[in-house]
Amino acid sequence: MESGFDLASWLLQPWHWNIAIFLGRVAIGLCFVTHGLGKLGLVGTGNMQGFVEFLDSVGVPMAPVQARMAMMSEIGGGSLLALGLLTRPACLLLMVTMIIAARIGHKGAGYLITNNPPGAEYTINLAVICGVFALTGPGVISLDYILFTGIR
Repeated sequence: MESGFDLASWLLQPWHWNIAIFLGRVAIGLCFVTHGLGKLGLVGTGNMQGFVEFLDSVGVPMAPVQARMAMMSEIGGGSLLALGLLTRPACLLLMVTMIIAARIGHKGAGYLITNNPPGAEYTINLAVICGVFALTGPGVISLDYILFTGIR
């Protein structure tokens, strides 16, 4: 006699993967967009000048150019990630941006974000998440899927 509910299937079958990928992609994409907008002074207390001064203080060459590149990466890459459009290239761009941020912006601060100054924990985790999305792809709830599979 069948009960109608198969716990093993519910736990192990991939029916929920595309929903999980969609939710994660949108949340992380919007996180990046928010950080990029913060560099423009549109959200939070930061602004581009403060970010440029920080980069300059840690010895980043061409700090104004690098700051704008990071901001464009976060806004552009985050938007693409949230939409599921050109997901893998966007994730690779964001992953590289976060690796650079971890290596330069958090140099000598250790891993934990609770350190003073904050460690690279957050940026490393974002880089890893982007790597996961680069490997899994955008899922079926994405513009990539609609545009590149012919599904309408």
